Amino acid sequence: MPLQHSDIQRIASLARLRLDAAEQAAMLEQINAFFTEVVEPMRAVDTSGVQPLAHPLAVLDELPLRLRDDAAHAPEPGLRETALSNAAAAQDGMFIVPRVVE
Repeated sequence: MPLQHSDIQRIASLARLRLDAAEQAAMLEQINAFFTEVVEPMRAVDTSGVQPLAHPLAVLDELPLRLRDDAAHAPEPGLRETALSNAAAAQDGMFIVPRVVE
């Protein structure tokens, strides 16, 4: 089912993009071509009986998951100050954000 102009307008709005009519038309054409050329052929493949893989190379060899130990450690010196230097507002070593829940 191809996308419509209203779909492109909604996607652009969600992505906070301002697209003129020509850009919307080009985007609509590109996205619909992607669905036609890539997504639909992939959906046509019969995957019944195929087990999902944790890693694409797991089909070639048994791969262990590379997980690190979940251990607490002290933050790097100056990390908090660096993070807070990018904040719009900070106080007492914490970010100040607008209240979103009443």
